[in-house]
Amino acid sequence: MSTFSGLSTALSSLIAQRQALDVTGQNIANANTVGYTRQRANLDAVSPASVPSLYSAGLMAGGGVRTTDITRMGDIFLDTRLRSETSAASYQLTRADALSRLQSTVTEPSDSGFASALQTYWADWQDVANAPDDIAARMVVVGDAEALVSQIHDGYRNVETQWSQTRATVDALVTDVNTLAASVADLNGQIRAMQVSGDNANELIDKRSTLITQLSGLVGATASQRTDGTMDVMIAGNPLVSGDRAHTVQVDGSHTMAGGLGEPPAALDQVRLSWTENGTALVPEGGQIAAHLGDLAPGGTLSSAVTMWNDLATSLATTVNAVHSAGQTLQDPPTTGVDFFAVDTGVPAALGLSVAISDPKDVAAASAANGPLDGSWADRIAQLATADGGPDQVWRDFVVDLGVRTRAAEQRSDVLEASRSNAETLQLSATSVDLDEESVNMLAYQRAYEGAARVITVMDEMLDVLINRTGTVGR
Repeated sequence: MSTFSGLSTALSSLIAQRQALDVTGQNIANANTVGYTRQRANLDAVSPASVPSLYSAGLMAGGGVRTTDITRMGDIFLDTRLRSETSAASYQLTRADALSRLQSTVTEPSDSGFASALQTYWADWQDVANAPDDIAARMVVVGDAEALVSQIHDGYRNVETQWSQTRATVDALVTDVNTLAASVADLNGQIRAMQVSGDNANELIDKRSTLITQLSGLVGATASQRTDGTMDVMIAGNPLVSGDRAHTVQVDGSHTMAGGLGEPPAALDQVRLSWTENGTALVPEGGQIAAHLGDLAPGGTLSSAVTMWNDLATSLATTVNAVHSAGQTLQDPPTTGVDFFAVDTGVPAALGLSVAISDPKDVAAASAANGPLDGSWADRIAQLATADGGPDQVWRDFVVDLGVRTRAAEQRSDVLEASRSNAETLQLSATSVDLDEESVNMLAYQRAYEGAARVITVMDEMLDVLINRTGTVGR
């Protein structure tokens, strides 16, 4: 009986060592698989089947070895930290990209920037002041003013284009969120079913963990583990995935900047995230979508740029017209009360701005008291370049503020990305496959397997002697 028990013990070792080798082979095969978490086969000694009693067979060795489970070498705390860092880093990177893109449309400092165009415009007025009877100088003022107006229009349109593209990006990202949530819910169901039946679901858990990290980067999602093996995914404390059920989100609000920011004549229809089921508003706390929604909202990055272009157009028209309307034109007879710029109502000021005069003789360069060939009024307009609250100051303040905000956002993004990278490194150090370690394990399992096989060989030889050679003495 003990001989056959020895065979059983050796057989259990063969099975356990082979299973451990299978796990090692799986690790080595997935050494370069993104998102794979290394596994370990847990071996446990089998106790002898005998029970101490009066008629006990005496001391017996154990019953061999068995594989109790295959452990996934993940760390839930490191996973949680990585998701949190990914959420913050994605949010800040998206904000920095939006500011950087907006800054690229400003093109300052440069010879083709708006500041250079403003300086040229003021210099044109100085030329008129120096030669008030020169029609060509007056034509240059009108022409450069139209170029200035065109730059304001283009600047506003650039912001409008960025707003529309950001709005489309949010739609695409929300579709990705719903797709990932459905995949996580499906994996939850599969993992729960496999664990109930005692199967190994480690590879499915790896896929689910990767998807949840992606959701963290998109919408700042967090996750919590259930006792049945499933994970709930939350957005701002609200369940996006609960067990094997996924909830969907949608984007509400205008698809035009005028509606999204309440620009005239449109009413405010702010872009926001909500639950598809009941339309309840949802405010994500991190990720790309939260940053994009902030950029699209009134008071956000793009809204401040729109306000600046409108203020710039208003300031330019107001400051120039205030002086120009009191000056005297070169018409015969000379006239006063002529506005240089016009701003249409019912549209944003940046788009409604236009040059109100086409005839260079309507350029008011003279003081009404000094005659039509006086250039003092043109000189006063040229001095508006240094006026408090004038267009130069509005533009300068915006450019400086945008540059400071962009630089600060990029620095903050670099810091958060370094923190995210560190969290990822810590996670990989605990979960990634070490080929040297796996080689050592493989050799250990191989030697154990060979030893168990040798035990079976010895037991076979012993049984052969017992069965075929016992009782043959003297024949």
